[in-house]
Amino acid sequence: MRAHALIFLGAPGAGKGTQAREVAKCYGIPQISTGDMLRDAVQRQTALGLAAKARMESGKLVPDDVVDGIVEERINRPDCKSGFILDGFPRTISQAQFVDRILAAKGEGRPLVLDIEVTEELLLKRLTGRRTCSVCGEIYNVHFNPPKVEGTCDKDGGKLFQRADDNEATIRQRLEAYHRQTSPLIEYYRGQGVLLALDGDRDPEAIAKGLLDYLSKA
Repeated sequence: MRAHALIFLGAPGAGKGTQAREVAKCYGIPQISTGDMLRDAVQRQTALGLAAKARMESGKLVPDDVVDGIVEERINRPDCKSGFILDGFPRTISQAQFVDRILAAKGEGRPLVLDIEVTEELLLKRLTGRRTCSVCGEIYNVHFNPPKVEGTCDKDGGKLFQRADDNEATIRQRLEAYHRQTSPLIEYYRGQGVLLALDGDRDPEAIAKGLLDYLSKA
């Protein structure tokens, strides 16, 4: 791949994590998310990790300079030498510009940005229909992947539950916030000519095949 960094964008429920894992496995590069990076930095008790932990424990947002530092530290590790995938970062124009500066300093050029677009109706079905096993954590969907017995896990008979934030009102708020926050970011990358929009309404297998075919030629 010419691009050293891949960035996955997509609303909650769009499947960006699923597609990022497929690409990471195919190319042997790490998939790293903001959550993963924060948890890792906190666990290793780095200076930035301790700063992030203090903010999170007080219920405050982790500021850009702390998140940016954690991202920079993570992508400077040896396993990112051949490329890496960012999942959930950047979220703002300033964070996108920060990534651009890091890549430029490394002589790696601009990232390739993959935006998984899914209709709101389908996103609602994916999220409101999600059910999780209380024992093993297996995830089902009452619309697309229902258990054999309603409310019961096929694997271990555990009780299935719905996450508190997987209700329609909360999901609509999350989607509205995502589009408000990410719209400028999409325009930023589109203006650079590095944005690829993917039809996320298709089956995950079809999306992955099309994406991997594209990347093999990019």
